[in-house]
Amino acid sequence: MTAQQYVIGVDFGTLSGRAVVVRVGDGAELGTAVHEYAHGVIDRALPDGTPLGPDWALQSPDDWVDVLRNAVPEAVSAAGIDPSQVIGIGTDFTACTILPATRDGIPLSALFPSRPHAWPKLWKHHAAQRHADRINALAAARGETWLPRYGGRISSEWAFAKGLQLLEEDHELYSRADRWIEAADWIVWRLTGVETRNVCTAGYKAIHQDGGYPSREFLAALDPGFVSFTDKLGHDLAPLGGLAGTLTAEAAAWTGLSEGVAVSIGNVDAHVTAAAADAVRPGQMVAIMGTSTCHIMPSDRFAEVPGMCGAVRDGIVPGLWGYEAGQSGVGDIFAWFLDTGVPTSYQAAAGGAGLSLHEYLTGLAEAQAVGEHGLIALDWHSGNRSVLVDHDLSGLIVGQTLTTRPEDVYRALIEATAFGARVIVEAFETAGVPVEEFVVAGGLTKNTFLMQTYADVLRRPLSVIRSQQGPALGSAVHAAVAAGAYPDITTAAAAMGGRDIAAYRPDPDRADAYDELYALFIRLHHQFADGAVMHRLREIRNTASAVTKKESPAL
Repeated sequence: MTAQQYVIGVDFGTLSGRAVVVRVGDGAELGTAVHEYAHGVIDRALPDGTPLGPDWALQSPDDWVDVLRNAVPEAVSAAGIDPSQVIGIGTDFTACTILPATRDGIPLSALFPSRPHAWPKLWKHHAAQRHADRINALAAARGETWLPRYGGRISSEWAFAKGLQLLEEDHELYSRADRWIEAADWIVWRLTGVETRNVCTAGYKAIHQDGGYPSREFLAALDPGFVSFTDKLGHDLAPLGGLAGTLTAEAAAWTGLSEGVAVSIGNVDAHVTAAAADAVRPGQMVAIMGTSTCHIMPSDRFAEVPGMCGAVRDGIVPGLWGYEAGQSGVGDIFAWFLDTGVPTSYQAAAGGAGLSLHEYLTGLAEAQAVGEHGLIALDWHSGNRSVLVDHDLSGLIVGQTLTTRPEDVYRALIEATAFGARVIVEAFETAGVPVEEFVVAGGLTKNTFLMQTYADVLRRPLSVIRSQQGPALGSAVHAAVAAGAYPDITTAAAAMGGRDIAAYRPDPDRADAYDELYALFIRLHHQFADGAVMHRLREIRNTASAVTKKESPAL
């Protein structure tokens, strides 16, 4: 290894893809570029105008390839390096973002562009909830041993629920789909010409445990046509940090890199961020906070934690159990409120002060004492991933009066997400899996008030990742291992990653005040956890929406 070697990490997000050029020797980030997806999130209609139903969320594979064509060469140019010095490239993706493809890797959306099920289903596609409910009910009735590994319920966001939806709503496309493949693996296939499947997405999103998927008997009991579903998933799983292959001539032309550059095995954006924070040891929980939050933690102990998203051997780093939990909505809850709940007078005041609306509301909220707004909110606006695993739940705010102001609601929503994080931490510790350090990463780390609120609510210090682009840096760390520059992920993370330890510490008085509010949050959490009210409201909404679309097809 020399100081003149570089690797590239590419992070495929919800709305854009980011590439970063990283020096192998010390993890210095020398150049970065972002490419916005032309299609963004496809959630109302396909590009040709074909309408979509409620809770759909799709993406376009063309957008992902455009990231390779644009962001990678732009990042190399910004870094001012010779492309021949790049020895490896690594990628990460949102998950479960999954697509049907032919045996040659051609997305079915390229062949059937007017059929919704031909397109990749984004991680936040929640239209398969009833299919997830059936999977959970059958697994519980049969006593399937894999179910407790996922906290007792699998999610509508995952591979099996989305696959069952494809089968039952478009059987022809299901038959034509030789592959049901995570975008994390599909993009590596495009880069190398070699199909691989990574242990991370298979374990957390495709119910792969103890060397196999759910049995054919279980699948047949769900639907006889589903019996061979796992043949579409791939059975030979590759370890994280492994070498998937090398850049093809076509991929080299896209990226401006040399043919033959090492490409690491695919990974998930949240899981790979642990390496960027150098938080790959037992008990280091990394909360990757953006539109949603994913909680990732390696551990040397195994336990079945209620409501987690999975416990997977080797799922974050080889040799340790990897745990995942999460909150379906965090930053997008705050964005929703700014888009829909703030009067123009506040927008004008923010502009007059030279502040963004987020900054303006944060300042007003921060000036309040704990509990001054008189509100408690549930952070379920995009459902609940952990610990209830129910994406048909919805948000709730209690305590509003005619004197409630936008900053009150804004602060209550911030606190709600912190309370949700505390529920997750307590679930782990109650199950005997200690959280030794809470590390935060992602775009929301820029909001110092939010970070301090989390420290106060959690009653523990927060460490903060040093990089502002954790997934991309983490992918670069994995690329360095795949290229042979380091022997393993832990060694590479220590050299290339980093965090500021205990950057935020809890204030004892505020922490005491939040304990009382948290107790009220838990009462609401338990009261509405069965979903009786929220599920019925969703059913009424969907029925009314269907009637409106039928009567007004132009909509």
